[in-house]
Amino acid sequence: MEDNKNFVKEITNIDENFAQWYTDIVLKAELADYTDTKGCIAIRPYGYAIWENIQNYADRKFKETGVKNTYFPVLIPESLLQKEKDHVEGFAPEVAWVTEAGGEKLDEKLCVRPTSETIFTTMYSKWLKSWRDLPFVYNQWCSVLRWEKETRPFLRSREFLWQEGHTIHETSKEAEAETLNMLNIYNNFFHDYLAIPSIVGKKTEKEKFAGAEYTYTVESLMYNGIALQSATSHYFGQKFSKAYDIKFTSRENKLEYPYQTSWGATTRMIGALIMVHSDDYGLVLPPKIAPKKVVIIPIGNDLEVVSLANDYLDKLKKEGIEAYIDNSDKSPGFKFAEAEVNGIPIRIEIGKRDLENNMITLVRRDTREKREVFTNTDIIHDVKLLLEDIQRDMYDRALRRREEMTY
Repeated sequence: MEDNKNFVKEITNIDENFAQWYTDIVLKAELADYTDTKGCIAIRPYGYAIWENIQNYADRKFKETGVKNTYFPVLIPESLLQKEKDHVEGFAPEVAWVTEAGGEKLDEKLCVRPTSETIFTTMYSKWLKSWRDLPFVYNQWCSVLRWEKETRPFLRSREFLWQEGHTIHETSKEAEAETLNMLNIYNNFFHDYLAIPSIVGKKTEKEKFAGAEYTYTVESLMYNGIALQSATSHYFGQKFSKAYDIKFTSRENKLEYPYQTSWGATTRMIGALIMVHSDDYGLVLPPKIAPKKVVIIPIGNDLEVVSLANDYLDKLKKEGIEAYIDNSDKSPGFKFAEAEVNGIPIRIEIGKRDLENNMITLVRRDTREKREVFTNTDIIHDVKLLLEDIQRDMYDRALRRREEMTY
């Protein structure tokens, strides 16, 4: 157990200094690291694997509703940004500008996109002719830049990854339905995959998106009792379509302005995962979002131990359960601690002494509870049930904490 203590000693106690604890988890679990570019992080492979799982789920759900992915320029001319007054005023303090390129001053300065409503809307005005063209339901996965004064990995950085959906519709009814539909996709994702009992609602006038008629938000309660805005869905009405002169020929053969929405979620979701579920031993990940579900740790180099470890790995992989064997030269205690810091949902420990009694040990990361099972049991069945239990129990614990801290 000494290895375990040494490995996690760099993680601050969650109740003593929550902000430092959070940073320690990010660094110790190798999710991200600070870079020489001030206010920007490098997302490490493990952190990016979590983001890829988030992307894969969300992208599938978006496409089921008819969303198409696209990509738009990172640079936006100043003149485009200026057309919607509330929008430009809302983003002005965060915008970074390109004023020189190729050793020459630009005729018009370009902003590095803080968001892409303006460039999407301008192109929609070129592409839209008739009501028969509608709706346009597009999304892009990209990065944006906002010149934040204070930054924290995943939660608030100057450059961050996100998806931004931009849609236009024939009627306000369709657009408002789209706004709510996307909000529900986000909310279901938090509940079903991230095991976070989020709350949805409408932002105040002061806090709504710059240029929107209204904004819906998905809010999650962190361990320390602070709510985190985790995804948003905006209804623009005709504000942008009028500012950018998007018109289409209606069914009545009249020129009309379409109705518009925008919706997005960012790598902040990873920050929410950490702050809702993790503990003083490191990251705790819900099985559905964990890049690796199971780690098998053979104790010693006994042939029977190694053979059983490989047999379990093959069986798990055939069932589509992401697993790996930690056969590094580190001590068993260090391997256990490393698996805990990385939030691997299930740990299978196989030792020679245990095998003499036809036993192995299953350890669940969320509660750190150990259970001995016989080697002749159906390991796949046990692991599947345990993954389901962990996913459900993590949600239930987060829900209980939210209820206890809500008044």
